[in-house]
Amino acid sequence: MVTVKFIYKGKFEQILYNIGKTPLPPYIKRTEKDIETLDDRVTYQTVYASQKGAVAAPTAGLHFTKELLNRLNSYGIQTVSVTLHVGYGTFLPVRVSDIREHRMHRERFSLSKKAAAAINEAKAKGSRIIGVGSTSVRTLEYSTDDTGQISEKDGWCDLFIYPGYGFKMVDAMITNFHLPKSTLLMLVSAFAGRDTIMKVYQEAVREQYRFYSYGDAMLIV
Repeated sequence: MVTVKFIYKGKFEQILYNIGKTPLPPYIKRTEKDIETLDDRVTYQTVYASQKGAVAAPTAGLHFTKELLNRLNSYGIQTVSVTLHVGYGTFLPVRVSDIREHRMHRERFSLSKKAAAAINEAKAKGSRIIGVGSTSVRTLEYSTDDTGQISEKDGWCDLFIYPGYGFKMVDAMITNFHLPKSTLLMLVSAFAGRDTIMKVYQEAVREQYRFYSYGDAMLIV
């Protein structure tokens, strides 16, 4: 075990903010000039983020603005917040021939009692539960028991969703277009079927959709 000790003057988080850089995915390239002119600290962040801890933004959420959330609310669409701190493991490709041997990195998550109650109530009424991004989907599925009830939880999530998984809570999802050989691509394939997802991706390539973090999104129902 290696112990690291920081010696500093002032507020530690402020020092990190002043000298640190936004932890962008490795496929987003920035030169020193770009860093001075592009404000990733603002654009690479969801409007509803409230907790510190993730190493990357849940990119499906980047499509939402406060105005859009207000419009959804005016239509009677309820939104509930859950937290999963995205870890570096989300960028790691699957390198094993048998995907069942892949091990997900654990990520810290929390789901409040209020949020769980709202989700259970909506589910009981027959409303659809739509996960915004793979992080929300994994949090919801990890926190749902075999009877379809979700409960307040706080801990570490290492759920790996791949084809063959039986979804217990999520009825639809909004997600971006993901990298090949990624756990995220396997998650959406589990939800919609691999053949369907491959056809969707072929269409996206043909129509020149934008992939990855700052790319386009799709709604899978």
